[in-house]
Amino acid sequence: MAGYKEPSFQDRVALAQSAREKALEKLRNKPQVDEAERARRAAAQQAKLAEAAARRAAVLEAREAEKAALEAEKIARAAEIEAAKPPVLTDEERKALRDAKYAARKKRKK
Repeated sequence: MAGYKEPSFQDRVALAQSAREKALEKLRNKPQVDEAERARRAAAQQAKLAEAAARRAAVLEAREAEKAALEAEKIARAAEIEAAKPPVLTDEERKALRDAKYAARKKRKK
């Protein structure tokens, strides 16, 4: 029974060379793409890129519109909160209100 024979360096080099030659021959035999087909493919690629750019622009525009709407809503909420706050009275106005309450209470007691 014959044992396994390790391939020598020359055998491996020859095998690699034959594989390389086989691959090159396969490439040489491949039909060339004509100019019309190449131009059609380039135009299709450009159209695809333009469509992708338009989609990205639409997404960015929608995102900006959403940000603007959220900002407007935030401003509106802040205005509502500001409107709901009681007015800030000066010392004279507070004294006048207190005096009016006191006078009304005194009038009711009489």
